Amino acid sequence: MTAPLRVRPASLPPAGLPGLDPRSSRLLPLPAGAPDTGLGVGEPAWHHLDTGPELAARGLTPVGTILAVHGNPTWSYLWRSLVPATLDAAAAGGPAWRVVAVDQLDMGFSARTGRHRTLPERVRDLDAFTTALGLTGPVVVLGHDWGGVVALGWAVDHPDLLAGVALLNTAIAHPDDEPIPAPLRAATAGPVLRLATSTTRAFLETTLALAHPPLPREVADAFRAPYRHADDRAGIEGFVADIPGVSTHPSAPELRRIAAGVAALEVPALLQWGPRDPVFRDRYLDDLLDRLPHARVHRHEGAGHLVAEDVDWARPLLGWLGEEVLRDDAPRGEVPGEPTAAAASPADAGAPWTPLWDRLDARADDPGPAVLDMAAEGGPRTVSWRLLARQVRRIAAGLHRTGVRRGDRVSLLVQPGPTLTALVYACLRIGAVVVVADAGLGPRGLTRAQRGAQPDWVVGQTKGLTAARALGWPGVRIAADPLGPAARRALGVDHLLLDVADAGRDEVLPPEPDAADEAAILFTSGSTGPAKGVVYTHAQLSALRDVLGAHFEVGPDSGLVTGFAPFALLGPALGTRSVTPDMDVSAPRTLTARAVADAVRASDAGIVFLSPAAILNVVATADELGPDDRAALGRVRTFLSTGAPISAELLGSAAALMPAADAHTPYGMTECLLVTDITLDGIRAAASAPDAGVCVGRPVGPGRVLVSALDADGAATGAPSDAPGVLGEVLISAPHLKAHYDRLWLTDRAAERDVPAGRWHRTGDVGHLDAEGLLWIEGRLAHVLVTPDGPLAPVGPEQHVETVAGVRRAAVVGVGPAGVQQAVAVVEPPADDAPRRAGLAPAGLAEAVRAASPVPLAAVLVAPRMPTDVRHNSKIDRTRLAGWAGRVLSGGTVGAP
Repeated sequence: MTAPLRVRPASLPPAGLPGLDPRSSRLLPLPAGAPDTGLGVGEPAWHHLDTGPELAARGLTPVGTILAVHGNPTWSYLWRSLVPATLDAAAAGGPAWRVVAVDQLDMGFSARTGRHRTLPERVRDLDAFTTALGLTGPVVVLGHDWGGVVALGWAVDHPDLLAGVALLNTAIAHPDDEPIPAPLRAATAGPVLRLATSTTRAFLETTLALAHPPLPREVADAFRAPYRHADDRAGIEGFVADIPGVSTHPSAPELRRIAAGVAALEVPALLQWGPRDPVFRDRYLDDLLDRLPHARVHRHEGAGHLVAEDVDWARPLLGWLGEEVLRDDAPRGEVPGEPTAAAASPADAGAPWTPLWDRLDARADDPGPAVLDMAAEGGPRTVSWRLLARQVRRIAAGLHRTGVRRGDRVSLLVQPGPTLTALVYACLRIGAVVVVADAGLGPRGLTRAQRGAQPDWVVGQTKGLTAARALGWPGVRIAADPLGPAARRALGVDHLLLDVADAGRDEVLPPEPDAADEAAILFTSGSTGPAKGVVYTHAQLSALRDVLGAHFEVGPDSGLVTGFAPFALLGPALGTRSVTPDMDVSAPRTLTARAVADAVRASDAGIVFLSPAAILNVVATADELGPDDRAALGRVRTFLSTGAPISAELLGSAAALMPAADAHTPYGMTECLLVTDITLDGIRAAASAPDAGVCVGRPVGPGRVLVSALDADGAATGAPSDAPGVLGEVLISAPHLKAHYDRLWLTDRAAERDVPAGRWHRTGDVGHLDAEGLLWIEGRLAHVLVTPDGPLAPVGPEQHVETVAGVRRAAVVGVGPAGVQQAVAVVEPPADDAPRRAGLAPAGLAEAVRAASPVPLAAVLVAPRMPTDVRHNSKIDRTRLAGWAGRVLSGGTVGAP
């Protein structure tokens, strides 16, 4: 027999809690006749925060109310940053939003009712609270954790008052056949429940420990304030006990009712998410997006369950309120201002458009070679156009019969070659969204990418499926390799690709997707932060095909050798045969000169497309080439290197192996794979120009480039223009520019800030245009030094330093506070002369570097090896180097950069 729960009246929080303005604290009595009135100990009431009186005192009329509901085991203190943010915004002339943040009954400083409350009761409690408060619309509900469910219950029940939905990590549905997350299973397990939640502070302390970085002691103490004693924590116990972990739980029907109702909401929605949450993982975000497909969503990388403590979430919320909730012309159920495919490019807007598989279909009866795989087991493999077209149709039909639907995300963990090519075009044909994350991201990066994209399906070879199983990647598994029953069980495989293709032998296909539909999510290299998913529509991928084919004159008989993964799949789209050399595409340095020659000879290719990292080894292994190899390379007419900067010397060395070819080095990025282009002759001509940086040529096709000038603080605030000689952030526009980032709304906003009319993207690169309209890249915006003399881009000084004998490559970074940063050069000697330890450069080398540098250098450091990105092995991580240099020069541990 358990002891009765303690009844306690509501109270105001103690004074001095950090960040909490006591003037906003209020007590609101429960209405007469409510189930929990007449408790016998004072007057039961809700404690809540309310900025309404303060706004009235300032003579401001609210435009609406933000109704904030905390979860378990927090309280309204969670929303304390929103109170001053809204008041400050109103004082500055912005819209005045009233904030009402309630402590749920038995939680925070609200009354303890002496009994455990169920989800239906909590939804009714919130209704009783807003009724007693006299709350009128418009109302935006804001919820976190199980408060999100309660807030959504109120939203579903009050559509006449509802103006928007904003959520932090929460969940409103869970598959009946799957267990709830492990932390919740542990907390709800039999006798552990009371011990973990009320008898001790274990559940409370575990939750507070989920902040990143850890909460300051005084903030953690503020969260503990209403839960000092076991009796105070009875509400925490009741909340955990009420988690509907099984379909027969008493609160499960209410949860299902709310979940169904949310799918019918047509108001603007904002989801801010902490991906490091061990309870409300990305699967729950994915479910919310299925129900609120129009929602804005931003995954705050590095944030966890207590996302409100981990990041600045209030300012984005206010921005969303102003941009979308207050817009009278924003259609409900649509995302206003989204860079949707419908307005993404001329093709998307209704201009003539041909699908990416159009030329493959046109050659469906051609017995000639379409795809050659030089790295296939057992020797080179050739697939004809006829076989490829048939396999694409069969796999497409089979995938659809298996359950893959238009808009489903399909992650492909398959090495480049005929199988991957067929899978990509099959997915595109049925409207599935292809998710491509480079294996070069490494296990952690790939895990972050897979969980962020939340694919519905995963098609992989054994190596990829093993990683997916071990690292807990989402998605129904389809094995691209033949597997026996034991291996299928071990890897969690539901289907074999062979069976899928066999199921599609009738080749009955669904209607084709539209130009505006999402087609692919390509992940960036992660060289400038966590890898980001970049979303392309069908029209944008087709526009890329068209501009690439036109600019480089690709025809049916061109033939394409590509060791650069993003372009390895474009051969069928371009209508020309393509070949993957014998290499590990995820490790570009594995490509040899002989492998390139073999690929050219096998396909009679006229175009060779390689990454700079691959070219390094191709040039290094050129001595292995025989006369036949050199003859084959001599027939190449176009040579391309893109993906990262490449020196004229290295490009020239590669071009010397293909003497009849025009050597190009296009400039682009995952967000727009082809922006500008320049030939080797153009690079050599530019070498005598006085401009700093790397000349990357002129825009390709209909593309455009502008520059937003840097101000004295190093920020790109200037009006975008094509004025020559202006250092600033590079802006680009093209029909093949991406649609948007995946689930990174704030990143989209930053990339589209203060741009001209049309579709533009702030690249994060800095540089300038010269008088001839050529673009020069001088580094990344994040790497600009803000010195006493103004902003300084690093690439120009680095180019001078790299002319010094004994310097293989260099990075110029800033040390010290912005505004007074000092330039420091970090140099990497040639491999055969690399020092054993990093640190200060020898006096002679330092003197030579200082003499070559066009800017004063506070120090010269030497590192045996620069930290670079994995995909290209060439993009130097200057942010990491700057931190290392600061530690070295301040007397800290040297270590490796």
